[in-house]
Amino acid sequence: MTQTHFAQLAQSDFPPFEAGSVWLVGAGPGGPGLLTLLAFHALGQADVIVHDALVSPQILALAPAHVERIHAGKRGGKPSPKQADISIRLIELARQGKRVLRLKGGDPFMFGRGGEEAGELARAKIPFRIVPGISSGLGGLAYAGLPITHRETNHSVIFLTGHDETGAVPASVDWPAIARAAPVIVMFMAVKHLPVIAQRLLDSGRLGSEKLTVVSHAASPAQMVTQSTLENAASLTDLPTPAIIVLGPVANYRHDLDWYVGEARRHIFG
Repeated sequence: MTQTHFAQLAQSDFPPFEAGSVWLVGAGPGGPGLLTLLAFHALGQADVIVHDALVSPQILALAPAHVERIHAGKRGGKPSPKQADISIRLIELARQGKRVLRLKGGDPFMFGRGGEEAGELARAKIPFRIVPGISSGLGGLAYAGLPITHRETNHSVIFLTGHDETGAVPASVDWPAIARAAPVIVMFMAVKHLPVIAQRLLDSGRLGSEKLTVVSHAASPAQMVTQSTLENAASLTDLPTPAIIVLGPVANYRHDLDWYVGEARRHIFG
């Protein structure tokens, strides 16, 4: 029955992946089961895949073996290609008449520099398509039993990146405003600067007793959840990355909603 159901995808009217175009595609937060159908379609049509470090081997394996794979991952503290060079490579490949799949972990527009790459493609007059993906700040947290909104605790949420283009704590962030704006703050790429960020939030009025949850390798078989408080953030060391950090009362629901355990955690399709 399952194979018959998947066979229906062959009859689906997906948009054509034209030669000389670039698709910026979100691969989701973890296993292949969280790919969108359009992302799966793109994997089967591309001539070349330019992928981030966070895209799993299981997802890359869904593309035909002959498809060229180019690693363009950017990881903090490790040698990484410059963003300008990645954009130039996308343009060059498209001008060679290739169907270029730019595959990014999570969602291309959620701290994924997809907007920058799309802007360069537009200026170069390269046709492109954006294929949204499930952000780790949404789907990844769901795999840890963390609803980012709940009617009993919060009607708003803030998404925050832990570093700017230089790798430092973002200088333009209005920390007092961030601290007051929403009960729940979801932080991407913030492990390295977590002690500094925590202190700035404390200095801006957040309570030290607030619950802080770190979800490492979200929605993957290696998922690990660490729970602490804001005042103890500096004592958290050797946290595995990539990780999503959540500050706020939604951590209270994890005890009842922690569903991703046991066999499910070992299943690459989620």
